[in-house]
Amino acid sequence: MNFIDTVKGSLLEGFYPAGWDMEKIDKCCDPANKVEDRQDFWHKDFTPVRCDNLYEFDTYMGHEIAMQIKAAKDRGEKLALILPVGPMGMYKWAVYFLKAWNIKCDHVYTFNMDEWADADGNTLAPDDPAAFQNAMKQALFNPLGELTVPENQRNFATKENLPTYAEKIAKLKAEGAKLGLVFGIGRMCHIAFWEPQFAADYASVDEWKQQTHRIGAKLHPLTIEQNAITSFKSRTTLVPCRANTIGPGLFLQADFIIGGCDGAFNRGMQWQGMSFWMTLRYGPDMWITSSFIPTLPGKLFYVSELEGPLVAECN
Repeated sequence: MNFIDTVKGSLLEGFYPAGWDMEKIDKCCDPANKVEDRQDFWHKDFTPVRCDNLYEFDTYMGHEIAMQIKAAKDRGEKLALILPVGPMGMYKWAVYFLKAWNIKCDHVYTFNMDEWADADGNTLAPDDPAAFQNAMKQALFNPLGELTVPENQRNFATKENLPTYAEKIAKLKAEGAKLGLVFGIGRMCHIAFWEPQFAADYASVDEWKQQTHRIGAKLHPLTIEQNAITSFKSRTTLVPCRANTIGPGLFLQADFIIGGCDGAFNRGMQWQGMSFWMTLRYGPDMWITSSFIPTLPGKLFYVSELEGPLVAECN
């Protein structure tokens, strides 16, 4: 008896997105799979990068972000970056390298990918401890000091500003800028807060790919619980149930990606292994947002525990 056999008739029936093929997902997590075994749908320049621990993970990701900023500066180009709040440890190292190299970020334009919101898209006050805007200032913009990204080149996902992202990014690209996507992968395989169940609203994958954003998007319960664990010290009642978020119409435009999976805890516990393997193995499918990530050029950094084997173990 297993999960697939027992879902029908249980409280979980209808809980997972209708388009999820559970048997295929289970095969993605087969312990025999090897991360280095490239798949036909991977971009030739997509590479998973193994990190032995969280310290390596934060440093490698931070270095990669800083290197892309430096490379654009060296080329005399503008750079547009879609940025997450999670992972976060990378920003400390991005600041470290940029300061060490004395790289002024006046050529960088940032677009925060999402923000907590209510059903109408109203967001938290910018200085609220839980606001992504506040988190970015504390982790990246303020520590950079005089090298920082100019305030008028920082974009946050408010209900007024998020709908302008597509036009702003298109203008930057027309001016020769590259678009970089920095991201983590959610428990439900979301990128930003673009949840898998949103696929039900679109007639085709082509229509799905055109969507640039959502205001007041309704989050999946497992996304709320993931954030309760990772950002709210288990206090589910503090987690907003909605968010403003970019969509595939923006993140699939990326010229390069810098991704991160660090969802491993102590005593062998983790929350991101299945999401990691679904991303690598499932194949592009609008019901699994992160399944499109390997079709883009760039790097996906991950902590080694996520390789598995993903098998039962009591802790």
